[in-house]
Amino acid sequence: MKNEKEGYLEILSIIENAAIKCHRDPKEVKIVAVSKTYPWKEVSFCYEEGCRLFGESRVQEALVKQEEAPKDIEWHFIGTLQKNKVRKIINKFSLLHSVNSLELAEKISEVSLEENTVTKILLQINTSYEPTKHGFLTEQFESFISKIVLLKGVEVQGLMTMAPLTKDEKTIRSCFQNLRKIQTKFSSKDLPLKELSMGMSEDYKIAIEEGATLLRLGTILFGKRNYQGNIIIK
Repeated sequence: MKNEKEGYLEILSIIENAAIKCHRDPKEVKIVAVSKTYPWKEVSFCYEEGCRLFGESRVQEALVKQEEAPKDIEWHFIGTLQKNKVRKIINKFSLLHSVNSLELAEKISEVSLEENTVTKILLQINTSYEPTKHGFLTEQFESFISKIVLLKGVEVQGLMTMAPLTKDEKTIRSCFQNLRKIQTKFSSKDLPLKELSMGMSEDYKIAIEEGATLLRLGTILFGKRNYQGNIIIK
């Protein structure tokens, strides 16, 4: 990855070529532009170039930004979601990427039923087994998904994972391959698990090769954040 920012259209071209190279339909792979910590005016160029999927991870920041941004954007919530924030985001996001516990899924179900809506979710799996990462462990997944799919008011669209921050391509690829294996094992006609949210600015090309359908890209589009995550480094 280059150190400087790259345009949305340039990244789309890279993704198209990468998908074709591994015999995939480029239309299967979409960019979720991770606009967290950036004011709308700093990311609106991405919208102007055609992006309609934006990802946010802080509830209050996201709700403010939604008021400023065009109304045809499809917002994804990609951050760790606390149960006490669920009520604030139902009907505000088209997809929740990071449902990481049965309790959280139950809360989303409860509030969705109260709001007479169905909330689309992805189930986060900790395929790296890093203790600092959230998500179901692989060996736990079967028992949890069997309960989650029975919940009313939620619709499981697929799976999500995060690879370790490492330059070891083998380790990164293994995490993505594990998610794909889980998708293959548990997908069915009644539960297609069609979405795989995996791959960020540092590893999105590997993710494409391993079957990603949603790429969460921030740094490569908008520039680096500082360690606090709230100031853009020009």
